[in-house]
Amino acid sequence: MPAHKKLAFVASSAPLAQQAQTALSAQYGGVPVGEAEIIVALGGDGFMLQTLHDTQHLPAPVYGMNRGTVGFLMNSYSPQGLRERLALAQEEVLNPLHMQAETADGTVHNGLAINEVSLLRAGPQAAKLRIHVDGKVRMEELVCDGALLATPAGSTAYNYSAHGPIVPIGSDVLALTAVAAFRPRRWRGALLPKSVRVTFEVTNPEKRPVNVDADGVSVKDVKRVDVWSAPEIEHRILFDPGHGLEERLIREQFA
Repeated sequence: MPAHKKLAFVASSAPLAQQAQTALSAQYGGVPVGEAEIIVALGGDGFMLQTLHDTQHLPAPVYGMNRGTVGFLMNSYSPQGLRERLALAQEEVLNPLHMQAETADGTVHNGLAINEVSLLRAGPQAAKLRIHVDGKVRMEELVCDGALLATPAGSTAYNYSAHGPIVPIGSDVLALTAVAAFRPRRWRGALLPKSVRVTFEVTNPEKRPVNVDADGVSVKDVKRVDVWSAPEIEHRILFDPGHGLEERLIREQFA
């Protein structure tokens, strides 16, 4: 990767990130995001997800450096040798999930999720969900605190905390995971082909309200949520050699 690539530096509101943005811009020069050939994101994983969504219409890949509390999608921070690191960086391409949620009043909301689409109960009673895969009912009733569909990149996040499996990058598999399943008891979910369309139907939404979230796009009182992969959208992320997502996913399983 040529050393003369034009860089744009973006940062979260955290003081450490803001200080890094100022220092790196002064050291390496910075251009507006729309003119950049590489975007350098400074913050944590939450800011990295925000940056990927905000710049998905641009051709420039994103290279993250950790200036936050969590950095699974980030490289380690060092102000020295940045151009040399970028020249050696390896690219991963991620496809997000598309979410279409219909609320009790019939309003339809759309969102994209790089990590997962998650449904959670919004009241004191457990949620009751009916799960369809490609139009076929696969589970008539799941009584739970919630459920989620995660991408391989998101499988180590909320999915893993809910005891879902870690899914290798490039496996073309999505993880469907229950959150605190009550019935069927101990049901942990399923691994599904990336090509499927999963529908969560909320039964009795008036008595047992459910909310859904897709990377910060939150919708309350949903009665139906459709989720499918969006291969037409590509998020390009750069990692230092030997520290890409595949290595991180393997490392997580032996932590």
